Amino acid sequence: MPFAIKPKQTVLFIGDSITDCGRRGAAAPMGDGYPAMIAELVDARYPSLQTKWINTGIGGNTIRDLTNRFYDDCIRHKPDWVSVKIGINDLHRWMANAGENVSVSPEQYADMYEGLMQRLKKETGAKIILMDPFYISTESHAGMHRTNVLKELPKYIKTVHAMVKKHRTKHVKTHDLFHAALKHHSPDRWCPEPVHPYRSGHLLMAQDWLKQMGY
Repeated sequence: MPFAIKPKQTVLFIGDSITDCGRRGAAAPMGDGYPAMIAELVDARYPSLQTKWINTGIGGNTIRDLTNRFYDDCIRHKPDWVSVKIGINDLHRWMANAGENVSVSPEQYADMYEGLMQRLKKETGAKIILMDPFYISTESHAGMHRTNVLKELPKYIKTVHAMVKKHRTKHVKTHDLFHAALKHHSPDRWCPEPVHPYRSGHLLMAQDWLKQMGY
């Protein structure tokens, strides 16, 4: 499969802290996570593409936040590719009953995700790559918070899979990727806690993102 990114295209990453990864601080402008790894590897192999890279991830965001800032942080950049990675904060706030304007139920997540896909189609024409929300844990004891997260997360992942199928996007099955890796290494190899990967975890994500793009 030929590499999906074409000459002089703009690739934009949007999401939560996993995408942000310090891009608004010392690691500006791309952060030090998977978006930066992807950009560096593409530029190293395909320098003639002259790809423009943008990271607009913001820590703590849900899909509600993405919806509220979608014009400024996505649409106005006129991207050719948009990579979306969102959902774990939505799940946590729903489980915590965080309030009507903060919590994002699985149903609300699905509705807002579809809204973002429609905006991308109508206002940018960008091609899309979607990344599943993930949780890097092997906890299985009943009643534990991590067990409950793993039980509820498929409701959010199901929405991403539905968006991929409906809108014919590229797809990084991030949760499956980590849990396949957990068969060979403990969670401590990939993360300090289940939400935020170490550099090794970001490299796992970047590698599969690039694979889906034909790198």
